[in-house]
Amino acid sequence: MSKAKFERNKPHVNIGTMGHIDHGKTTLTAAISKTLSDRGLADFTS
Repeated sequence: MSKAKFERNKPHVNIGTMGHIDHGKTTLTAAISKTLSDRGLADFTS
């Protein structure tokens, strides 16, 4: 049996980061998420 097709109802973005430990990847991702949240484009959870 085939599964039902998953329908996306809202825009989304995937953020991928690469880099050495302690170079700010988590901080950068949190800042992007917070900025999008401030603009009403995302939900920010800390």
